[in-house]
Amino acid sequence: MQLSPDEKRRLALRAGTVFSPAAPIRARDVFAGRTDQVRRTVDAINQSGQHALIYGERGVGKTSLANVIAGFLESVGQTNIIAPHVNCDTTDTFSSIWRKICRQIPLIRERRGLGFKPDLDKEVLSLSEEMAEVMSPDDVLHAAELVSAQHLFIPIIDEFDRLADRNAARLLTDTIKCLSDQVSATTVVLVGVADTVEELIDQHQSVERALIQIRMPRMSDDELAQIIETGVGALQMTVTQEARDLITRLSKGLPHYTHLLALHGVREAIDGDSMELEVQHVDGAIGKAITDAQHTLQRAYHQATMSQRRDALYAQVLLAAALARTDDLGYFAAGDVRDPMSMIMGRRYDIPAFSPHLSQFCESSRGPVLERTGVPRRYRFRFRNPLLQPFVIMQGLSGGMLDKGDIDRFRSH
Repeated sequence: MQLSPDEKRRLALRAGTVFSPAAPIRARDVFAGRTDQVRRTVDAINQSGQHALIYGERGVGKTSLANVIAGFLESVGQTNIIAPHVNCDTTDTFSSIWRKICRQIPLIRERRGLGFKPDLDKEVLSLSEEMAEVMSPDDVLHAAELVSAQHLFIPIIDEFDRLADRNAARLLTDTIKCLSDQVSATTVVLVGVADTVEELIDQHQSVERALIQIRMPRMSDDELAQIIETGVGALQMTVTQEARDLITRLSKGLPHYTHLLALHGVREAIDGDSMELEVQHVDGAIGKAITDAQHTLQRAYHQATMSQRRDALYAQVLLAAALARTDDLGYFAAGDVRDPMSMIMGRRYDIPAFSPHLSQFCESSRGPVLERTGVPRRYRFRFRNPLLQPFVIMQGLSGGMLDKGDIDRFRSH
C-alpha cells in the first residue's frame, strides 16, 4: 500500500511511544509478559505485612514491572493508590531516599479565611514539607501511617544497588521490619540487581520473612514475541513469523533489544510503504541498532576487540562468548565457548587457543567486559553488562563473522 508522507510521519512517531528501548515501560496497556512476576508482586501488596524485592540482571525489565504495578491493581478494583517511584544514587542516605518519596505525596492543607462566612482556602503541599529535614525510621512510620490511613501506600525504591551508604541499607531493612509489624496498608517495593539481593539478605537475615523475593530472569521467547505482537497491533500493523523470531533470537532475553529492533524495524517497513514487519526490515534495523547503540556499549566493544595485529582473535572470541550457552545467572565456562569459536573460525579450536583471551577480557585493559568467578581450571565467566552480549552478536552479523541461521545453534534461552 502507498502511505502518504503525513501517514508515515504520524505512524513512525507513534511507533516511538509503543516501543520504548530507551526508557522503562510506564503504561500497562503496552506492557507484555511477566505474568508470574506481576502476580507475585500484587500478592505481596495484598498480603498484610509483606513487602517485595524485585531483582535480576540489568536490562531485564525490573523498572518496567515496578512502573505498571499500580495499573494492574487499579484494573482489579484497587483505588486510592499512592505509589511514588524514586531512584537511588551513590550520594543517597536513608533520609534523602524518604524525602524523595515524601516530595511525591501531595498534602492538602485547608485554612479558613476572615469574615462572617469565610471560605476554606486549600493549599497543595508535599508531605516532605511536613517532615523533619533529617528523617528517622520513626518519621517514616509516622508518614506511612498518615498516607495509609486513606490510601494503599506503595513506595518503590529503585536502583537499590547504587546505594553506597551501608547504614542507609541497615536503616531501610529495620524500617521494613517495623512497617511489616505496624502499618499493614504500606508495601515497600525494592528493586535491584541480584548481587545486591544476596548481600541484603546475608547481612540482614531477620528481614527475610517480610520480603517476597521476586526474581526477574531474562524473558522467554514467547514473552518477547508478545512485546512485538502487542506493539505492532497497537500500530495496526502485522509481523511475519520469521521477522518476529529473528528479533527474539537476537534479543537474548533482554526486552531492551526487542523494543529497539522492533522500533527500527517497523520504521523501515513504514518508510517502504509496508504495514507488515518482515525480515528485510529487521536486517535494516540491525545496522541502525548498532549505530544508535549507547556510547558505553560501542566503547566497550572497541576496547575489548582492538588490536594492531591483523591475526588477533579478540572479536571472534568475544562473539563466541556471546553465543555460548549459559546458566540461569548468565555464566558460562571456557568449554562452552569451544563449539561457537570453532563454528566462527571454520575449524576446530580447543580451550588453550582462546582461554588467554577470556582472561584478558576480565582485565581493565580490555574493559573489563567479562567478570569471572570460581577457581583456576573451573572459572566461569559472564558479561559485566548484559546489554553488550546482543550487541556483540549484531556486530558479528554486520561484520560477516556470523550468519542469521547460526544464532540458534548454542542457545541458552
